[in-house]
Amino acid sequence: MSVVDCLIIGGGPAGLTAATYLGRFRRNALLIDSGASRAAWIPVSHNVLGFSKGVSGTNLLNTMREQADRYGAERVPGEVISLIRDRDHFVASLREKQVWAAKVLIATGGLDIEPEIKNPKEKIKADLIRHCPICDAYEARGKRIALVSYGKCRVKEALLIRGYTSDLTVLTLGHDTQIRTDERNLLESAGVKIVYGAIERLTQEGHQIAAWQVDSSQPLLFDTIYSALGMRLRSELAVSLGAELDSDGALLVDRHQQTTVPGVYAAGDVVHGLSQVSVAAGQAAIAATAINAGLPPLRY
Repeated sequence: MSVVDCLIIGGGPAGLTAATYLGRFRRNALLIDSGASRAAWIPVSHNVLGFSKGVSGTNLLNTMREQADRYGAERVPGEVISLIRDRDHFVASLREKQVWAAKVLIATGGLDIEPEIKNPKEKIKADLIRHCPICDAYEARGKRIALVSYGKCRVKEALLIRGYTSDLTVLTLGHDTQIRTDERNLLESAGVKIVYGAIERLTQEGHQIAAWQVDSSQPLLFDTIYSALGMRLRSELAVSLGAELDSDGALLVDRHQQTTVPGVYAAGDVVHGLSQVSVAAGQAAIAATAINAGLPPLRY
């Protein structure tokens, strides 16, 4: 039975950073990539240090893959179906094989909850809907911006965007919104408009985005639309081992990024914190360093 030093589950910025670190630690790391990294949806991010002109998610991932490969980390496409503990090791089952590992890093991230509108993925690819004002609201400063929010209203995110524009509208798409009176007053006092009516479609009209209300011949026009409906965190594998979650469904970790299951670490969006490439990379660096320290010492 061959046992890898660390199994990395997830091929986004967190997983790839950990693969680079562990490769440079001269550890035998295996990264399983399902190809579903949330980072791949980034149109352009200007928050990644070293890319002053911005970088798309796909280009960033390709660059990080090349760096991980340079230092010997093995990457394979696939999906881990189950993860169990077998005495001193962890066993991950893929569709066609099993992998034994001394340590595991969960870097499975999360998926944005998309607005209930026709073909939301196509709208994202066409840059009609965005998810990260921290990444690119600076480039939309002074423009007309909309924020799709219903259910638990993201008041703090609305106020964040308000710092970049004087023309901000919250779109509920006709859904119920859990917003307290004091929160509504806070938004209104900040000059944020709230449209409670349903939106049946989004279209590109010249350089603007048209949000068509039901039974209306005149659309609402915006320069940028953000969606703030939260994420579904992919923590199932860690939970199956007994890892604990916080109230938001994120994996609980200690200062070394270790979950409540010894030997299982987590980094990136699946851990509570900012959903940012730099944060994911920093968490992965901490986790990889701790993983290396927890393995038997190497000799050259």
